[in-house]
Amino acid sequence: MIDVKLLINDFKRVKELLLIKKVEPSVLEQAFLLANEYRTNLKHLENLQAKQNSDSKLFFKYKKENKDTKELADSLSSLKSNIAELENSLNKQENELNNFLLNIPNLPDSKTPKGDDENDNIVLENILIPKKFDFTPKEHWELAQDNKWIDFECGIKLAKSRFSVLRYEAARLNRALINFMLDFNREQGFAEICTPVIVNKESLFATGQLPKFEDDMFKIDSFADDESQPSKGHKPKGHELYLISTAEITLTNLYRDVIIPKDNLPIQMCSYTPCFRKEAGSAGRDTRGIIRQHQFDKVELVAITFPDKSDEMQEKMINCASGILKELELPHRFVQLCGGDLGFSASNTVDIEVWLPGQNCYREISSISNVRDFQSRRGRIRYKDGKKNILAHTLNGSSLAVGRTLVAIMENYQNQDGSINIPSVLKKYMV
Repeated sequence: MIDVKLLINDFKRVKELLLIKKVEPSVLEQAFLLANEYRTNLKHLENLQAKQNSDSKLFFKYKKENKDTKELADSLSSLKSNIAELENSLNKQENELNNFLLNIPNLPDSKTPKGDDENDNIVLENILIPKKFDFTPKEHWELAQDNKWIDFECGIKLAKSRFSVLRYEAARLNRALINFMLDFNREQGFAEICTPVIVNKESLFATGQLPKFEDDMFKIDSFADDESQPSKGHKPKGHELYLISTAEITLTNLYRDVIIPKDNLPIQMCSYTPCFRKEAGSAGRDTRGIIRQHQFDKVELVAITFPDKSDEMQEKMINCASGILKELELPHRFVQLCGGDLGFSASNTVDIEVWLPGQNCYREISSISNVRDFQSRRGRIRYKDGKKNILAHTLNGSSLAVGRTLVAIMENYQNQDGSINIPSVLKKYMV
C-alpha cells in the first residue's frame, strides 16, 4: 500500500510516478480527496479530544473547589457525543480509504524506466553465448513427444488444457532441478522453508494479490474450522481459501503483523512449491508445451531487510538465480522492466530471460522485484530499532521457474536425433 502521507504531501509526484504504471489520474485524485477528508476530520477529532481532556481537568478542579460544574458537565456531555459520532464516521472513512488504496499499485522507483510495454524494457547484460547447432533445433514440445517425456493428452484427461503429466526422465529431471535449486540457494544463505500451498484472504491482501487479481486465483471451497462432522442441517463455519500463485505469498506472510528484532535482519528464505494460476497467458499464446500452465513448480526467494539494504539484497538475489543458470550452462540475460510492464506490487523488477534455441528467442524464467515497504505497510511487517517500529523492505523472485528451466535444458541440450543430454551438475541428482 502506498504511503498516505506521501499521497497528500507530494501528490503531484505520486501522480507522475503512477502514470508510468498507467494508473488513471482520476483514480488518484479520488484517493487524494478521500485521504485529505480523512486527515481533516482526524485533526478535528484530535482537537475535540484535547478540549475534552482540558475541560475534564477543569471539571474536577471546579468540583474540588465546590464551584458550579453544570455548564462544564453539559459541555463535556456534548463533546462526548460529538467525539463518538466523529469516531464512528472516521472508522468508516478509514475503511473506505484503505479499500481504495488496496487497488493502487506501488510507486516505481528511479531504476524503473518509462515505457508502455515489454518492447520498452532495457537489456542490461548477456550471460553466456548461445550454442550454434549444426541442425535446426526443435521446440520443447516436439522433443517431449519424441522422448515421451511430457504427456499433454493425459493432462487434459485428468484436469483440462494447460495441465500436463511429466513422465520418466522428465519427472526425474524435474525433481533433480528442484533439489539442485534448493541446495544452491541454501548455500547462498537462503533458509529452506516448506509452507502450505493454500492461503487465506488476509495473506493475499498483504502481498497484493487481492483484491486486484482475484480472478487470476484458484479459489477453493471453504471447509469447516474443525474436522468434526456437522450436524444435520447445520453448515459449519469456514474460511475463503485460495491456492497460491507463488511462495512469495506464504514466505512474506510468515512475518505479517510481526515486529522483527533488528538483529534478526536480513531474513532470507527459499521455498519450493507447486503454484497455480487461473490466467495462464493470452489466448492463442504458448498453447503448445509447458511455458504457460495452470499448475507449475517454482523455487522462490524472499528477503526481508533494512530499507537502505534492499538494493544490495536485490543484486544478491539476481546473482543467485543467475548462478543456477550458469551452473546449468544456460545462456541468459538481465532485463530491466519499464513502468508499463512492471507488476502491481513491484517498485522495480529485473527479469532473467533464458535462451531457447527451438524458439530462437529469450524467454522469462525469473523476475526479481524490490517491493520496498509496499507489502510491509499492507501486512504490518516491521522491525524494532530502539523505541521505533520501522517498516521493513521486502523482495521476491523466482530461483527458478522449474518447468521453464526444464524447457531450457531440453532445447539447449538436444541432439540431432532428438535425444537430450543431462547437464553435468544435475547428474548426481538423477541417481
